[in-house]
Amino acid sequence: MSTRRIGQIFVDMGFITDQQLQLLLEEQHQQPGALLGKLAEDMTLITDEQLAQALGEQMNMKVVTLGDAPIAPDLLEKLTETMAQLYRVIPVKFDGRRLTVATCDPQNLSIQDELRTFLGFEIEMVVASEREIKTAIERFYSSESLSVEKIVKELTEDTELFAAATSLLQGEKFSLDGAEALADSAPVRKLLNLVMLLAIKDHASDIHFEPFEDEFKIRIKAEGVLYEMVPPPRHLAFAITTRIKVMANLDIAERRLPQDGRIELMVGGHQIDLRVSVLPTMFGESVVMRILDRSVVSLSLAKVGMDEVTMAGFRKIMQRPNGIVLVTGPTGSGKTTTLYSALSEMNEISEKLITTEDPVEYDIDGIVQIPIDHDIGVTFASCLRAILRQDPDIILVGEIRDLETAEIAVQASLTGHLVFSTLHTNDAPSTITRMKDMGIPTFLITATVEAILAQRLVRRICTKCREESDPPMEILLDLGVTEETRSQYKFYRGKGCDGCNNTGYKGRIGLFELMVMNDELRDMIMQNATSDELRTKAVSYGMITLRDYGKQFVFDGFTTAEEIVRETVHDH
Repeated sequence: MSTRRIGQIFVDMGFITDQQLQLLLEEQHQQPGALLGKLAEDMTLITDEQLAQALGEQMNMKVVTLGDAPIAPDLLEKLTETMAQLYRVIPVKFDGRRLTVATCDPQNLSIQDELRTFLGFEIEMVVASEREIKTAIERFYSSESLSVEKIVKELTEDTELFAAATSLLQGEKFSLDGAEALADSAPVRKLLNLVMLLAIKDHASDIHFEPFEDEFKIRIKAEGVLYEMVPPPRHLAFAITTRIKVMANLDIAERRLPQDGRIELMVGGHQIDLRVSVLPTMFGESVVMRILDRSVVSLSLAKVGMDEVTMAGFRKIMQRPNGIVLVTGPTGSGKTTTLYSALSEMNEISEKLITTEDPVEYDIDGIVQIPIDHDIGVTFASCLRAILRQDPDIILVGEIRDLETAEIAVQASLTGHLVFSTLHTNDAPSTITRMKDMGIPTFLITATVEAILAQRLVRRICTKCREESDPPMEILLDLGVTEETRSQYKFYRGKGCDGCNNTGYKGRIGLFELMVMNDELRDMIMQNATSDELRTKAVSYGMITLRDYGKQFVFDGFTTAEEIVRETVHDH
């Protein structure tokens, strides 16, 4: 469908003159990416209502005025507040099969498809002004927590759903049709949609669905900490897990074996990947969804959060022609983001970059990315062998898990490739011990490893409710602060407010420990020096340990002493 340009429509409808259109186009040229309609409104050339009329004309959609007319509660229930806010839409009519929603963004054609996927109805779009939609959302929707509680309350009181769930679970024969029908029922869909959208909106990393004997827990992990939601009725555990399995294209009849799958969603025009892991337990299937929201992550080394000295050292290592660079830390410490940011910076037309990952988390133009698939024998080791025949300059191995992968990575670095990879160790010096334990000969470690970057993510104190605090002395002693030196420093904490869900923390900040290899460290490794000895020597060459890096953040008021002690090991 060829659409008329919005500027010409403004002129045709008599809202602006040709001269004003020319002025608008010149202004848009100065602000790349700015929408012409928004610019016209900001420059008070048109009103909010005129913009809605023009968009309706452009997209051939009906224009509605929401005004003060009430919206029936049963109509509002078709769309949760999270969805209304995320997509900037409001329901206006439902005929049993088709839901009509008003939007202020009719040019975003993906909204219709996404709502159809989430709700299971046919969706018809009409246009309303942005101001009216904003006002309607504020008027008609209550707070989010009430919304979850309300849905759970409805599910608890739904006797038909209870009867269907219990009869299915107690039946002599397991009915696939019955299971799918239950999983596809409107209340189950609504609850799951709300939980997923809330988690995505809060930038959570994981959603846990956990069945126990008497209850079914839903917990969301945000900023490295799990928060429990209002638990749904226990009898719906099977329906909810089945619904997730249907969405992830898993076998709903198989309830005895672990399964892994993936759900791809478009939310607000952003691609969201949910990695689904299903694990059978004593009381049903436990499901964990890992959320990969590509719009949240900025793949830039400048935004990773390293201090200038560590950043300069790491960038110097990235210029090496060959060798192995390892990034270490526990799961969820930001290793992948750091590596991708480094690769994005090195992604030039003169360099061939190949990655092998399990799974590919972020899609980067110009880099050849290979997903691991153990089911068909595509392992890190087999991929790495094939990659070496593709003439790469820089290689990323998602993780060195075994001796075979480690040996090929070593061979690749010896033959003139720069290899990046990750390992799970507590700090940089203990990585050497871990590699020896895997069976890599010491002389190969010293010949290939160029640098090790250990990292952690700690929670940042909420800036809205930050206040001075007085941490316990045993915590401060762990940081190396004594009774005598305590008065030299100020310590802070978050009191807890609405902005941080009363946790006192908002956002996270990275700790980094960069150990760059030199001849003396290599000699010590050859002589089987301990991790402590390596650490002491590396510090004498300027390495800042994770604990010291974190200590500075405590003194600067970015995080708490408790957070640093919890996340880092004692140096001595």
